[in-house]
Amino acid sequence: MRRLRNVKIVATLGPASSDYATIRALFEAGADVFRLNMSHGTHDDIRARHAIIRQVEADTGRPIAILADLQGPKLRVGTFTNPAGEELADGAAFRMDLDPAPGDATRVQLLHPEIFAALEPGASLLVNDGKIRLRVETCGKDFANCTVTVGGTISNRKGVNVPDVVLPLAALSDKDRKDLEFACELGVDWLALSFVQRPEDVIEAKELAKGRAAVLSKIEKPAAVKAYDAILEVSDGIMVARGDLGVELPVHSVPPIQKRLVRGARAAAKPVIVATQMLESMIESPMPTRAEVSDVATAIYEGADAIMLSAESAAGRYPVEAVQTMNNVAISVESDPTYRQVIEASRSINRTSVADAIVAAAREIAEAADIKAICCFSQSGTTVSLVARERPRVPIIALTPLMGTARRMCLTWGAHCVITEEQDRFKGAVISAVRAARTYGFATETDQIVLTAGVPFNVQGTTNILRVAPCDERLIYRVDPE
Repeated sequence: MRRLRNVKIVATLGPASSDYATIRALFEAGADVFRLNMSHGTHDDIRARHAIIRQVEADTGRPIAILADLQGPKLRVGTFTNPAGEELADGAAFRMDLDPAPGDATRVQLLHPEIFAALEPGASLLVNDGKIRLRVETCGKDFANCTVTVGGTISNRKGVNVPDVVLPLAALSDKDRKDLEFACELGVDWLALSFVQRPEDVIEAKELAKGRAAVLSKIEKPAAVKAYDAILEVSDGIMVARGDLGVELPVHSVPPIQKRLVRGARAAAKPVIVATQMLESMIESPMPTRAEVSDVATAIYEGADAIMLSAESAAGRYPVEAVQTMNNVAISVESDPTYRQVIEASRSINRTSVADAIVAAAREIAEAADIKAICCFSQSGTTVSLVARERPRVPIIALTPLMGTARRMCLTWGAHCVITEEQDRFKGAVISAVRAARTYGFATETDQIVLTAGVPFNVQGTTNILRVAPCDERLIYRVDPE
């Protein structure tokens, strides 16, 4: 199955999309990556969905990536005497403390001493996705006396955000550590790390993963935005998690932050997903709003590697239609001449290696001549990421003998992933490349492709060859006889 677009689609699975027929329909509608949300469902639920995805992969003959999204520490208030909660008025005093007694209109438990240790007068506490806002007046090791700046109803177990300080909390809770090990043993391809504040959070997750899965950092906290360059350097990929960003930062600041994060990841040749509320209305409606379509289109124009559906495909009434909508928007945007102008104007690459130069030359040759595809042999996926960073006008065929590499590359912009036999001679690689180009409809016998590879074969990081090859195998043998 050949996709008619370059941007990838990530679909979250859940109660509305947990059976074979629906997951297969989501893939056929355009989903390239399936997200398993570790915040919801048991390990048995996750295991069952993972097995179905792999069955769809086997039945369709196409690699599919699986992304396990770790929950991260959840900061929540305690419970209230009144099950319906309490109404907090603007200007009222309200206290948060470690006292386990049920809360009332004047106080509630916040069972996180780490928060109190980090707070300072003037800091903000946001409750229930920012619907209630508190300003800290005085605080100590076990309390914070606050003024309500934005009132509303506060009730049991509502989430708390602390945007103004770096919290002395690890990104991985005990639950996350167990979930990470479970997901790696299961065989997922990507891990999404929540609550990232510093590069050390990512390093810890990668040490636990031990190369079994790539680690993608969710940028959802102001501290992560400030430390973005350092976090990007140690991450395998990035997710722009706009939901929490929009809670902890002024909502009008999120679009420029999104642009900066996407552009940074592109320059680093690391895949970047734009996520949260992209087609939110399709949870209940078969049609998106015009604003949502424009939001999806904007992420594509920015050059994001992937766009993501959350509740739309996990719990919505129209999961398949949501994927179809994203697919149609992507095809429409990428066929717009303005898209190429925007993508090429935003190309920002600091080329410093032989591999950088090889892939840049491959793009220039492909776009200057009548070349149908750029074919890359890759053990780790690095060369494919470098080619994708160039955002070429022709398709990218990513060839690898490793299923794990093929699956991870499903998140990379424009990569059409193909499992091929291991090669020990360059001519064999050329033959495999032209056969893949013909088999998947990228070229005919009368066409040419550009091939990048590294010699010696099967050694990571050795990209050092570029060749223009005819798709007629007879011509290859004529030039390179045995």
